Amino acid sequence: MILVTTPGKVGAEAARLLAGRGEAVRILARHPEKVMALKQAGVDVVEGDLDIPATIDAAMKGVTSVVLVSPAVPSHELHVVGSAVRAGVDHVVKVTSKASADSPIARQRGQAEIEAGLLASGLNYTLLRNNFYMQNFLVLGPAIARTSGFGSAAGAGKAGFIDTRDVAAVAAEVAGSPSAHSGRSYLLTGPELLSYADVAEVLSKVLGRQIAFSPRTRAEDTQAMVSAGVPEPIAAMNAHAVSLIAEGDAAWLSDDVPTVLGRPARTFEQFATDHAGVFS
Repeated sequence: MILVTTPGKVGAEAARLLAGRGEAVRILARHPEKVMALKQAGVDVVEGDLDIPATIDAAMKGVTSVVLVSPAVPSHELHVVGSAVRAGVDHVVKVTSKASADSPIARQRGQAEIEAGLLASGLNYTLLRNNFYMQNFLVLGPAIARTSGFGSAAGAGKAGFIDTRDVAAVAAEVAGSPSAHSGRSYLLTGPELLSYADVAEVLSKVLGRQIAFSPRTRAEDTQAMVSAGVPEPIAAMNAHAVSLIAEGDAAWLSDDVPTVLGRPARTFEQFATDHAGVFS
């Protein structure tokens, strides 16, 4: 049995892919009624909360591999690591990003604390270190549809944007055959470095109308995210992370997605085509 810890974009897709391969897979959900589509796809959906270790222990029964993916709250993920140790789990696939104990970004400091706990646990592990998600642009969809433009504090910086579906596919592949990936760290990116101005050009091509990119300050980016419904502390952290793109923080690519999956990573044009309705 493979346990996926949360049914977000990566977790839900990883569970769906594993079930489609005939793997026994379970997903932990605070609100199981919201992910009934996964149950219909053959996933064992169980109610649980990463704040409550007893619910994690219940979900961990009979589990051999864990796909550890969450909003990177150290206490939550370390609860999972502790539960995996108690249950004698063989392998943990940790979905992570840039991790640094000295980072100005709280999420990156949290990832570093979680990774340290995982390595200290003695569990077999694989780290999936992703670049910025293409799906982050979906929150801009309504504004792009309404104004044919968007802004960002990323400036002219570039990123190796990765589709969450590819992250999920790598997680499923590793969790299904973990021994070949034990102790490895994979860098997950798309096939190209793109600036936000490049993203606007791709969206213009896909949507058939001109999409404009406007540079913003970090404060302006924070306010725009708050206006889109993102909680202010998360918006401020996200805007700070995006502003580091301007300094080259995300300007890296890797061939690890095609190496693991045997196919190319999705391009931003493929992502935009698949989600064109959101931007229209």
